[in-house]
Amino acid sequence: MLNSKNNRVLLYLSAFIIIVLILFAMLRNNADDITLRDASKILENHVVSSVVVTKEYVYLKTKDNFYRIASSQVTPKMFVDYKVEVKSGYHIIIYILFGVIFLGFGTLGLRWWQKRDVVLSNLNSMSGGVVNLSMGDNTPVESMKSDVTFNDIGGISDVKMELEEIIDFMKNPKRYKSFGARMPRGVLLVGPPGVGKTMIAKAVAYEAGVPFYYQSGASFVQIYVGMGAKRVHELFVAAKNNAPSIIFIDEIDAVGKKRDGARNDEREATLNQLLTEMDGFESSSGIIVIAATNKIDVLDSALLRAGRFDRRIFVELPTKRERESILLKYLQKVPHELDVKAVANMTVGFNGASLAALVNEAALLSLRQNDFHVTIEHFHLVKDKVMFGKKKLQMLSDKQKKFRVTYQAGKVIAATYFDIPFEKLMLSNEKLTPVTDDSLIKHELEARIKMLLSGMVACGIKFNEHASSAKGDLDEAKELIKSMLNDYGMGESLISLESEQELVMKRLYSETKLLLESMAEVIQKVEAVLYERESITKAEVKKYINEVL
Repeated sequence: MLNSKNNRVLLYLSAFIIIVLILFAMLRNNADDITLRDASKILENHVVSSVVVTKEYVYLKTKDNFYRIASSQVTPKMFVDYKVEVKSGYHIIIYILFGVIFLGFGTLGLRWWQKRDVVLSNLNSMSGGVVNLSMGDNTPVESMKSDVTFNDIGGISDVKMELEEIIDFMKNPKRYKSFGARMPRGVLLVGPPGVGKTMIAKAVAYEAGVPFYYQSGASFVQIYVGMGAKRVHELFVAAKNNAPSIIFIDEIDAVGKKRDGARNDEREATLNQLLTEMDGFESSSGIIVIAATNKIDVLDSALLRAGRFDRRIFVELPTKRERESILLKYLQKVPHELDVKAVANMTVGFNGASLAALVNEAALLSLRQNDFHVTIEHFHLVKDKVMFGKKKLQMLSDKQKKFRVTYQAGKVIAATYFDIPFEKLMLSNEKLTPVTDDSLIKHELEARIKMLLSGMVACGIKFNEHASSAKGDLDEAKELIKSMLNDYGMGESLISLESEQELVMKRLYSETKLLLESMAEVIQKVEAVLYERESITKAEVKKYINEVL
């Protein structure tokens, strides 16, 4: 009897709500769409004469206009304490509607809890009372408050121009809609690690003044099938409920790799859910997905098609001028006496994160030495530490140290003679310059190979032998010669013979030997400095070379 009565009440309420929806179906076409910010402003100004709630929209009637906003973007709290003149008993509809929603969710929650108790009791009986419920990350999805502005990011002026259009779209959607344009659903930031892709996304959220939802691609990778897809759905639901908003997925390649036929149910389910969610929201919803990756070639083609990530922005390593701009940002609060252009010149290949670390290490070194300002010398001393890490010089015998000094003297002289970018050589560092992916001409590659061979050549001239520590340089030299001939077509013909690698190695070794034999006096001077100080700058070596030329 009780169940029958409850069913009747629910039936009457459902019929009442359906009637209300039908009545206002005719009105919604006359209403102007507004954002959550506009709706809050209208309510704060107390100009609303009536409020009507339907399943999809909340309608706000003022003296002169009629507005609507998606129901998912508002909460009951916005209207509970709001004192307005409600027409036709619409306020009752609001309370009834929210009451039904609350009742529905409460019923579902009760049923889920009852089923959970049954499952737990069954699991307890099967496992002797020990149950593991850690089936993924159940932390709620919450927005972040971004405090990064475009003024905080040096360089990337071309990237800013691309993104400012999206910011303007989120601020003034009507301007673009009236012109028939739609906002891109997704923006893919592509670039090497450390160039500031996450900072760029945060700056977009700050400038647009919208909630910012950050997730890493790895956070969607779960052990149990379905948990990653659930996490993706929760992320998009949270963003929709607080639209306009920005979703940022860092390292999207962790979840968006190509489906190559290898079975991975969890990753495929998560990727499919992401594709579905990006198709599921309208361009007018005010949500934009920004993703970052440094491996665009491994992403699934379905993720890259038009309608998902409509715009791709490539963020490259900073140029010299951009490095100057970035350094000026980081040096604002650091007392210094130096030419920023000189620091920019010595940091070819550094990304934004490396430049930040370089400035910080130089400041820490200045403090340790009780100096009042950071100088260019501090940057010379910490540059290798940032590039290669700090390595303590091994305990060497006098004989071993002599070999090491001669080896490094040969390398630093060749590097200076061929003008290979570096500022200072430390006796403890095996590498003088990092491996580069920049496009190099044939003679530039050969100069680098000669620099790698010059340590062995110098030891061969002086001692007629060299140490096993030369292995790293020798391996790199072999790899460069192999790439020159097989990949770059820089041999006698475009398709090289196997024996040509040996011929090129012998030729470059002989040319390096002729160079260092003519620099015997320079080698002696450089060895003396290295033996005493265990370091030498490029400027000092250049001065010694100029004396004999």
